[in-house]
Amino acid sequence: MALGWNVSNLFYKFKVLVLVTLFVMVLWNTFSYLVDTRQEIPKAKSMVEFFWKVARLEQSQKKEKIESTTDVPMVESFRDPCPALSPYLQGASKLSFKPSVTLEKVQKENPQVARGRYHPVECSALQHVAILIPHRNREKHLLYLLQHLHPFLQRQQLDYGIYVIHQAGNTKFNRAKLLNVGYLEALKEANWDCFIFHDVDLVPENDFNIYTCDTQPKHLVVGRNSTGYRLHYRGYFGGVTALTRDQFSKVNGFSNNYWGWGGEDDDLRIRVEMQKMKLVRPPADVARYTMIFHKRDRGNEENRERMKLLRQVSRTWKTDGLNSCSYQLLSVEHNPLYINITVDFSVQPKISQGPTPPRL
Repeated sequence: MALGWNVSNLFYKFKVLVLVTLFVMVLWNTFSYLVDTRQEIPKAKSMVEFFWKVARLEQSQKKEKIESTTDVPMVESFRDPCPALSPYLQGASKLSFKPSVTLEKVQKENPQVARGRYHPVECSALQHVAILIPHRNREKHLLYLLQHLHPFLQRQQLDYGIYVIHQAGNTKFNRAKLLNVGYLEALKEANWDCFIFHDVDLVPENDFNIYTCDTQPKHLVVGRNSTGYRLHYRGYFGGVTALTRDQFSKVNGFSNNYWGWGGEDDDLRIRVEMQKMKLVRPPADVARYTMIFHKRDRGNEENRERMKLLRQVSRTWKTDGLNSCSYQLLSVEHNPLYINITVDFSVQPKISQGPTPPRL
């Protein structure tokens, strides 16, 4: 009887001990869990904050990208090519030249032209075109030409630059050599596809007369008001001509020896024909120009040696041209509407051919 009670009492104490032990274990695990949880909460909180930051950054970048594509024109490589025929062309127009026009007014009318250059924003131009204008003492004519030429070229969706090559000093005017200089200096700035050699007193009347180069040298002046809009003569290749870099290089450019008025354009035609190239022209009703009437400039008198020089072209063209064009470069100024290149031919320095041109 006493033995049974002792066994029962021992069993009871064992059960209590087990229960206490289990209770302590539960308390210990609960306490450990709470401690671990408190340590993990900041980690979890920091992770959540990190993901929120990433999400906000991505959203901000997307917003900035949208705004940047709205404010800044797309990179040219991502734009579609411009059409072969621009939708902005207007056709023939009657030109007027107001004496009251100023350079500032022309500049305000062409806000997208900067440092003499223009790039269409809506598409990628098919050609990069350098307009070369020989100049001396024709400031008003230059102003009239710039006023009409800039919007004319923009309607054609061309990527272009206008270079005015000014002859300083008192030597006779040399149009051809100035154009050689313009070609060489323009290539120091950009890798132009096409060169338009343009007299300062000829203004195009019809913007369907496209200022781009062709597979053959192109003559753009079929008619002008001073000739009753008829071709001056069959072999005429003066006024405004367009040649690619390869075409102009192949004929070694213009001769440098035509001082005064006349002969240099016929010399260029002979060079073109000697290289088995043909002149092409736009239709007569499109290639029309208004010539700004003027008296012949002092220092640009008729060249009486031109016929003699023309008879020598076949013997001289390889050594008289781009590869022998020497000049003293006085300045290159990037004005808002054109790049002004000033040279002096009275001093004959070493031939300047320029470095390898950069890419456009």
